[in-house]
Amino acid sequence: MNTEASTLKDLDAVRSMIKRHKLNDYLFGAVGLSFIMLILLTLLVLFIDLIMDGYPKLMSWDFFSSFPSRRAANAGLLSALVGSALVMIITFVSAVPMGVAAAIYLEEYAKKNWLSEVIEVNVTNLAAVPSIIYGLLALGLFVYILDFGTSILTAGLTLGLLILPVVIVATREAIRGIPVAIREAAYAVGATKWQVVSQHVVRYATGGILTGVIIGMARAIGETAPVITIGALTFIAFLPPSPVTTSAPFLNFDWLWSGFTVLPIQMFSWLSRPGADFHVNAAAAGAVIIVVTLLMNGIAIKMRYNIRKKIKWQ
Repeated sequence: MNTEASTLKDLDAVRSMIKRHKLNDYLFGAVGLSFIMLILLTLLVLFIDLIMDGYPKLMSWDFFSSFPSRRAANAGLLSALVGSALVMIITFVSAVPMGVAAAIYLEEYAKKNWLSEVIEVNVTNLAAVPSIIYGLLALGLFVYILDFGTSILTAGLTLGLLILPVVIVATREAIRGIPVAIREAAYAVGATKWQVVSQHVVRYATGGILTGVIIGMARAIGETAPVITIGALTFIAFLPPSPVTTSAPFLNFDWLWSGFTVLPIQMFSWLSRPGADFHVNAAAAGAVIIVVTLLMNGIAIKMRYNIRKKIKWQ
């Protein structure tokens, strides 16, 4: 009887502990959800405020098809939109292939020794370095040493350096999330190292890699300090040469050396002016930046969902 009573007492104690832990889980989840909703609500209120302030400009096509002007009524975003798009192209080309390749090498091929550990620590630390440091580095390296000048190429390479550690870290985390069983199954049927990595590991990690890339690009499109440091223009009333031509070889690279401005700098320029009309332009520009960022993240989520769905059904 004593043994049964002791057993029942122990069971009651276990049930009580489980119930208490579940309650703690629910409380933690409720607190976390409350904070998330508070943050989202704050962002929504700020975004709606930007929309309301910049609504007159956002509803005008001339705002998106006109150059900046000294008159707020005639000022537009055209040069900043084109400049941001061209800079993002260079940023993507310079950072994403290199970052993904570096992450695959570090995670799948590099020997686990002190050198690889030093590289891993430095890459992780670089992801947290303030963006102004990258601007100063680019100013000395690309502008003065390599003599690229204050061009679209310099801006793209600068932002490429900025997001490179982010892409590497995100890609490595995506690769680490792939179960070891997938690798072992591929090796069991005679696959080579390259086949395992390219046809299985990277394929299953593509969703996470895309998410990291879009997060890095979304950070780059909103950066102001690095491009100001390298000498981006705050007022530009012309467009760079077109990358595409009508005659062979149908490509033109003169735009790489052109002066430029980007959306955050154009917004900063309007905010620095005393007129209230320019502040309306700045609010509209801020809303455009947020919408572009949300679209990029939405595309990443959709692509990740489609890739995972496709893999699941194969």
